[in-house]
Amino acid sequence: MADSLPALAFLGAGSMGGAILRGVVASGVPVDGGIVATNRTRVSAADLADLRDVSSVALEDRPDGNAEAVAAARIVLVGVKPAMVPDLLREIAPHLRADAIVVSLAAGVTLQTFADVLGAGTAVIRSMPNTPATVGKAVTGLAAGGASTAEDMALVRRLFETVGAVIEVPESQIDALSTISGSGPAYVFLLIEEWTKVGLRLGFSETDARLMAEQTFIGSTALLAASGETPAEMRRRVTSPKGTTERAIAVLQQADLEQVFADAAAAALARARELAAGA
Repeated sequence: MADSLPALAFLGAGSMGGAILRGVVASGVPVDGGIVATNRTRVSAADLADLRDVSSVALEDRPDGNAEAVAAARIVLVGVKPAMVPDLLREIAPHLRADAIVVSLAAGVTLQTFADVLGAGTAVIRSMPNTPATVGKAVTGLAAGGASTAEDMALVRRLFETVGAVIEVPESQIDALSTISGSGPAYVFLLIEEWTKVGLRLGFSETDARLMAEQTFIGSTALLAASGETPAEMRRRVTSPKGTTERAIAVLQQADLEQVFADAAAAALARARELAAGA
């Protein structure tokens, strides 16, 4: 993507913030004014110190690091733990630029929480990315706050498109989105774990069992993307009548996976709502 991005500040570049940050850097998209990332400890800051065009700040060395970072940034990404968000917002509120766009990476923290501290006139966008951002394969949901303009959303969308696909949703759907794409990588990793165990039980070495399981998922999703077909159609093409795959699929379908997946999503959604309520 040729278009440059404006100056960025990542406040709390941990698991998710760090994934987005690394993805942006890896994309090669120029960032006018550079990127500042803040973390509480020197150890966390050191993990990002070698990234190109990133100024990595340890707050234990520079207590005013958050204020300094936001004063220079057009887009401010808030990636601290949800319980820490209100205090952080109070800290940075006096230092935000007039044209700042504040982007939440914090699960369960509502746009209203941001508005209560920053004021209703501050542009805020709530995001729900996932960790494949690190390799440019994220799915990110974006929900705009009341003061965010179409231009603000387009700019933040461009930021997240450097690390994958973007879906714009009303805030009421963000938690539901998180149960699929937000938590989704863990579901995929779990399935790969289980198929690796099957390989071990069938007598393969751990190396070969992992290779079979992991590469099958990688190859299958790449094939699906290249085909333009639905997953159901691609499954049909692989499942020969009266063949071995048909027999295995029948066993999986008898396990009522549709209900299992629905129950898993419901559990994740219930927990998201608990987090939003401060539980």
